[in-house]
Amino acid sequence: GLKTGGGSSGGSGNTFHYTFHGDPHATFASFFGGCNPFDIFFASSHSRVFNGFDQEDMDIDDDDDPFGAFGRFGFNGINGVHRQHQESLHTRRKVQDPPVIHELKVSLEEIYHGSKRMKITRRRLNADGQTMRTEDKILNIVIKRGWKEGTKITFPKEGDAAPDNIPADIVFILKDKPHSHFKRDGTNVVYTANISLKEALCGCTVNIPTIDGRVIPLPCNDIIKPGTVKRLHGEGLPYPKAPTQQGDLIVEFKIRFPDRIAPQMRQILKQHLPCS
Repeated sequence: GLKTGGGSSGGSGNTFHYTFHGDPHATFASFFGGCNPFDIFFASSHSRVFNGFDQEDMDIDDDDDPFGAFGRFGFNGINGVHRQHQESLHTRRKVQDPPVIHELKVSLEEIYHGSKRMKITRRRLNADGQTMRTEDKILNIVIKRGWKEGTKITFPKEGDAAPDNIPADIVFILKDKPHSHFKRDGTNVVYTANISLKEALCGCTVNIPTIDGRVIPLPCNDIIKPGTVKRLHGEGLPYPKAPTQQGDLIVEFKIRFPDRIAPQMRQILKQHLPCS
């Protein structure tokens, strides 16, 4: 409300004259006696200082501490906090290595029973925090019964260690190992039984192996045609979310035809086999 730039303080009789210059910097100087109130702190390096901060050395990783002047004037608490902040930044710079992925081949028996052991070789830090050593470690991989191919198992921070990194996670991805008797079809397993043409036409009993080592006799009294399939219920792999329940054992048949037939036998077959 000072239209003319003048005013007085009431009561004591002392009058304070104030003149507005139209320039805020000049007004600032009239109160503080100069354009920069921080000159008393940074007078020794005035040529490089602007508003109290060194513009060329504002790198937080540099040893030239921009707050060092405060320490010279007894502001050690501020200086200490700043250095702790620098140290915490160095600590936060540690990043974790990308995951190390391995393909873990498992047999159908391991999927059926569960559990597996795997040895890995990794580098670990010594007590000095700088040098490293190589060590072997056995990882007990708990495979749940019935787990599907592609299931991932992660061991956090079991990778190589170094002074400036966080060890990577080790990730195993399940891969079915080829089996000599069975093929996997979800929770079902498929077994191919080889029978002769005589067995296919006249009937037979086929011994079917199971994943857990048993043998189940399967009577085949009907004619076995190409593409015939029989099921043994509950003899497959466990369901991952319901391990007490199991899929089926699917039996497919492969019929062996003879390479040649004697003329007399050929004549008999012509007489007795139907035309269609």
